[in-house]
Amino acid sequence: MSVAASQRVLSGMRPTGQLHLGHYHGVLKNWAKLQYEHDCFFFVADWHALTTAYEDPRIIKQSVFAMVVDWLAAGVNPKTATIFVQSQMPQHAELHLLLSMMTPLSWLERVPTYKDQQEKLKEKDLATYGFLGYPLLQSADILLYRAGLVPVGADQVAHIELTREVARRFNHLFGKEIGFEDLVAAAIQKMGKKASKVYVDLRKKYQESGDVEALATAQALVQAQQNITLGDKERLLGSLEGGGKIILPEPQPLLTPAAKMPGLDGQKMSKSYGNTISLREAPDDVDQKVRRMPTDPARIRRTDAGNPDVCPVWQLHEIYSDESTKQWVQQGCRSAGIGCLECKKPITEAINAELEPMRVRAREYEESPELIYSLLTEGAERARDVAEDTLKDVRAAMGLSYR
Repeated sequence: MSVAASQRVLSGMRPTGQLHLGHYHGVLKNWAKLQYEHDCFFFVADWHALTTAYEDPRIIKQSVFAMVVDWLAAGVNPKTATIFVQSQMPQHAELHLLLSMMTPLSWLERVPTYKDQQEKLKEKDLATYGFLGYPLLQSADILLYRAGLVPVGADQVAHIELTREVARRFNHLFGKEIGFEDLVAAAIQKMGKKASKVYVDLRKKYQESGDVEALATAQALVQAQQNITLGDKERLLGSLEGGGKIILPEPQPLLTPAAKMPGLDGQKMSKSYGNTISLREAPDDVDQKVRRMPTDPARIRRTDAGNPDVCPVWQLHEIYSDESTKQWVQQGCRSAGIGCLECKKPITEAINAELEPMRVRAREYEESPELIYSLLTEGAERARDVAEDTLKDVRAAMGLSYR
């Protein structure tokens, strides 16, 4: 994997309705930061949405345009990041199919979210091949772009581990070139006398002693070589771990900070709980939603002292308020010095201040739908170039290249 690919980030989102503050704080703020640090590919996962919404896919089509508008309004920059729609890239389906030929069924059945989602969505018929196979489609999404980093929360690491196992199995089955050892030996010679000796010593340390630091140092050494081809680099990287040529590199999880955005009722903000504030919520609607938020149930009258620790409004103060405001809330609530509506006012103001720039940008994009479709087309073209490079190598390794 090239240095550029090792720093490539891939992430996607299912188009299933309006985005809300939970999406912004949990995902989009991180995307807006990552796009200036890495080569980022962000895609609309409309095929993934079909795994649970196949009976009425109208919400998917309606949500794709709206979701991309929300991404752009939240700060995702199409000049910096590659943005595209999954279903406009049939290469995802081809790689998914090819990987399905060698992926054990038991690997898919053990993915934690497979059973969790079946429990949570009992009203839906999820006894489908598509739902069982969606973790492998996720793996195909990642491996198609040879992404080195995938931003996930701690509860999604199992999906990345599955992807790593799939890549490892693919490389083991199909990475054996005729004369591989001779090609590795020739590549080592091309590194030069000093670098080649360091490489051989580090490889020996890792293979004989399991020295992980030696492996990382050797990988960095190979990536830094300027006088060998990409194919030779892949052979040298494969030889380090005792395998063949690395065709599909194993991605690493990029753990994102835990950002549980509380909803209006104190639970996690979620459409299914009906406790959200959308990214384009009108100012008056934000005010009404916050005013209607439940508070400390023990505080019945204005003169009753309250406890912020059991109040959903306090959870939002922890996200939006500065220290002086938090002290004002703690003291005023516990002494009944302030009422609940007074306490909520800074939250309304902070949320509206956060959303106003997004509302403005969203209106601009809403008025120019042709711009949205144009940037999605451009993003797909760039993604297609990378995807086809990967598939060319995959087809050749599997004996499916007939030219």
